[in-house]
Amino acid sequence: MSAGEPADRVTSNTGTGMVQTTFTEYAASWWSNVRSGELGSLPIIVGLGVIVGIFGSLDSTFFAARNFTNLLLQMAGLAVIAIGAVFILLLAEIDLAVAYVSAVGGVVMTMLLRPGDPGWPWWLAIGVALAATTLIGMIHALIVTKAGVPSFVVTLAGYLTWSGVVLILTTTYSTAGTILIQEPVAVGIAGNFLSHLWGWILAGVAIVGYLYLELSKARTRSRRGLLRKPMAMIALQVAVVAVGSLGAVYYANQDRGVPMATLILLIALVFWTFVTNRTRFGRHIYAVGGNPEAARRAGINVDRVRIAVFMIGGLMAGVGGIILASRLRSVATNTGGGSLLLNVIAAAVIGGTSLFGGKGRVVDALLGAAVIVSVNNGMNMLGFAAGTKFVITGLVLLAAVLVDALSKKGRASRGMA
Repeated sequence: MSAGEPADRVTSNTGTGMVQTTFTEYAASWWSNVRSGELGSLPIIVGLGVIVGIFGSLDSTFFAARNFTNLLLQMAGLAVIAIGAVFILLLAEIDLAVAYVSAVGGVVMTMLLRPGDPGWPWWLAIGVALAATTLIGMIHALIVTKAGVPSFVVTLAGYLTWSGVVLILTTTYSTAGTILIQEPVAVGIAGNFLSHLWGWILAGVAIVGYLYLELSKARTRSRRGLLRKPMAMIALQVAVVAVGSLGAVYYANQDRGVPMATLILLIALVFWTFVTNRTRFGRHIYAVGGNPEAARRAGINVDRVRIAVFMIGGLMAGVGGIILASRLRSVATNTGGGSLLLNVIAAAVIGGTSLFGGKGRVVDALLGAAVIVSVNNGMNMLGFAAGTKFVITGLVLLAAVLVDALSKKGRASRGMA
């Protein structure tokens, strides 16, 4: 539950039995939750504002429209991979191979697109690449569930294995170790931008979609006799989303427009948010992550849920790997290496996903990726050394985990956790 969504206990506190509360009561309940340690996304949103303010004050070009579209591009691949990581963390599992699995996706697509050798059409090459990474996720899951090997060990072995596969493939098909992507559609995944008109249409769809989801959620809670948000609060939230969406599109349109990769990220975000929030499978994921034994006793096929989640992690790693390869217009022997793994895990954790399972949202990947990319982008603009960047990124991750741990400790001391 986020800090912006007070608990149903307000009804029992007021004793009115009302299904709908007033705006003032709702706001008071939200503040009470924050004070009790139920912070939700508040720390990460405040932290992101502080980070943007600091780098913007140190270098005014940080706020330039050109840099804004660069941030959107840099965030797309990382956030898409982090969405898969969030699913796996929800089960209290870990995937240390996710960076090199994403690299396998990018390398397979690039190999299959080489002109005349074999020169497959883009849709078939991408489909095979995504099937390969999804299959890798299933292999990891089968070893975890059927052989009982901890996911830490399985994916650590996968980290070495898939990094070797990437090295073999890239050096086999290129003596220079770098394979260029020349297919226009594959290059356009990260190289194309929406026209200004389609950018505004995208913002309109996002606003209407958010309004529909909030009204649908309110109707469902009313039918079940649960406390629901007042209409004034829904209107305020929609207004915030509208200002943010329209402002982002206006800003991006001052440069090249909204990147196509951002559209892919938003589609993935909406789809997987729907799956986790509105489907039985989504509820099963949280149940297994919260208490696997209780979930099993409730009749949930725990192994099947684990396998499906690891396959989702592999699929999203493949999508992210394709976006990253498209952005670089090539793959190389070092694809998937560097700090990609750390940044993916950090994005999921900084966004608010618990390492202990059962707590987290898909949107956490977007928020965490925004923080990681903003910090890296700002430090690059200021010319920080690589070592300094690792230290600062690590401190940001530590701060996010500390805030979560301290809020949990506070709730536990009050008997609320």
